[in-house]
Amino acid sequence: MGLLPSSFWETWDAYVQWSLDIGLPGLGILSFTEAFIQPIPPEALTLPMLIDAQGDPWAIFLIWSVVTLTSVAGALLGWWLGKVLGRSVAERFIPRKHIVRLDNLIDRYGTTGMFIAAISPIPYKVLAWVAGMGEMDRREFIIAGLWGRGLRFGAQAMAIGVWGDELLHSLQNPLIWIVFTVIALLVFIPAIHWWDGLLDEEE
Repeated sequence: MGLLPSSFWETWDAYVQWSLDIGLPGLGILSFTEAFIQPIPPEALTLPMLIDAQGDPWAIFLIWSVVTLTSVAGALLGWWLGKVLGRSVAERFIPRKHIVRLDNLIDRYGTTGMFIAAISPIPYKVLAWVAGMGEMDRREFIIAGLWGRGLRFGAQAMAIGVWGDELLHSLQNPLIWIVFTVIALLVFIPAIHWWDGLLDEEE
């Protein structure tokens, strides 16, 4: 954060607060724009909104629906921009290593690669552009996005909105943290090797 002026972060903080103040429409705007251009993740709004919605299934469902559908809609715009503007424009704004990795991800795994990106911390907006540049089938792109984003945000909705109090109580048990750490390491280390391997063809 120190690389950017404080005014930058003040602007983004104000944007997040404005989005939070107007509720679901603000969530939709932030989620839509994040999926093709801006850096603030939807979790900046979904997490506090889900905490407030604990015990209200309809509110939890609405939060999940809005963030999932608008995220995929924004990514579809990114797909279209990638298709229309092409690689030369994308490479001005996106680090080449990201483009190479995601090119390889789509080439090797197709729709499954899209699903992986949609459910993971991989930059979804970048993948949307790359999928458009490679003219990935639009229907497959949308389906993979709905599944991936739906599961990602659905897991958050269940963990926080439905099981929030029980989950917080269980986290007070040290054994839970030990198990969680072991599982995280077993998943994280192979994932890093796999992610780095997506650069093999380029380097």
